[in-house]
Amino acid sequence: MSGKINVGDIVGRKSYDSDTMFKIEKIVGETAYLKGVFFRLTADAPISDLEVISSEEYQRAEQVEFDQYRTILPPVMTEMRSYNNGDFYISGRILHIDGDEEYLQKSIRLYKYAKVYAQAFAIPEKEMKQRVPELVKKLRPNIVVITGHDALETKGNEDDLSSYRSSKYFVETVNALRDLEPSLDYLIVIAGACQSHFEALIGSGANFASSPKRINIHALDPAIIAATVALTPYEEQVDLREAIEKTIAKIAGIGGLQTKGTLRYGIRKV
Repeated sequence: MSGKINVGDIVGRKSYDSDTMFKIEKIVGETAYLKGVFFRLTADAPISDLEVISSEEYQRAEQVEFDQYRTILPPVMTEMRSYNNGDFYISGRILHIDGDEEYLQKSIRLYKYAKVYAQAFAIPEKEMKQRVPELVKKLRPNIVVITGHDALETKGNEDDLSSYRSSKYFVETVNALRDLEPSLDYLIVIAGACQSHFEALIGSGANFASSPKRINIHALDPAIIAATVALTPYEEQVDLREAIEKTIAKIAGIGGLQTKGTLRYGIRKV
């Protein structure tokens, strides 16, 4: 679909066969600054290289994304819904921190679908170190997601934190959380975004992190891991390979350590 290009339009880059949908954040001169609709990435492109995606095509892609929820979480959800004799369950409590409000809303939608307890806040990456520990003290979550936007500089050294847009902020935040709770069992941390410094995040105390192969990850990948941990019984270890295979980026985009589940069963008098 062709037409005039405006801020807020959903577009594709013709030079890439419009393989990724972007939203136009701003236009300066003949250059458009873009944000991925489904993947946590930013880019810029000449306006002449962009084509507007039709609303029908965008809605189809949105539906495909939503349909993926059903392939991600149904086994445990079906099992939980089968209880009708007074048995019940409490999922792990998630605190989701995101540097992007739109991606945050997508994650909230997934949590609601999965029926897990989650509180979510949009906080700029630079402010996370100061603000997230206070939220953890107040809300006492079992699982914390720290994500937003990140990128490895073109020709940057992938071993150098200074070569990344936000990895250093994520690392600082994870370190601050580990000062509060050193145990990887009592506070489960999922950290990172597109192309993040995986080794630094794991080294600072994250249970799961992106991005081992420095690839872009899907907007929902951190939330998929969080929901999986929240719905794994506490006496069980999260199946690492199975959990990571549920994500869109998979093992190239997400890695992790042995982690206990946080879902608890209960029984009450009927």
